[in-house]
Amino acid sequence: MNETLKTLLERRSIRAYRPEQIKEEELEAIVQAGLYAPSGMGKQSAVLVVVQDPQTIAALSRLNASFFKGDVPDPFYGAPTVVAVLGAPKYWTYVEDGSVALCDMMNAAWSLGVDSCWVHRAKETFEAEEGKALLRSWGVPENYVGVGYCLLGYRACEVPEAAPRKDGRLFRVI
Repeated sequence: MNETLKTLLERRSIRAYRPEQIKEEELEAIVQAGLYAPSGMGKQSAVLVVVQDPQTIAALSRLNASFFKGDVPDPFYGAPTVVAVLGAPKYWTYVEDGSVALCDMMNAAWSLGVDSCWVHRAKETFEAEEGKALLRSWGVPENYVGVGYCLLGYRACEVPEAAPRKDGRLFRVI
């Protein structure tokens, strides 16, 4: 099996991270994969904000958790790097563009031995006043909408088994 297909079939979301930071060359390659992700009409609407400052990650985690129904101690699972993916709603494919960037970064990470997880509630986070203030402090225009977060780090747990694939998800028209 070729390495690309192997990565796509074996990658898993990791929900426990060691505190050590990922290597700069790994981060650069992962971010490049996100920046080179396909986008509607080639508009490249996805914006990536790499956060490695522990205090900012803690603030994002707290704000993200406030939109979760139920008790979640840390929705970022201790990941030392969080990439917030945002898009401009003036592009009608901004959600899809951001989603593809997230997927490409997670697959690139796995291929490099870095673990990842996609976390939701970025939209709610950056619609909140505290989230808008963070965007301003980062130089990101307030009209950008959160699509998701890509957590990056090295796992502090076993790789979970893949769930069995559900039947009835493939249709063929010949």
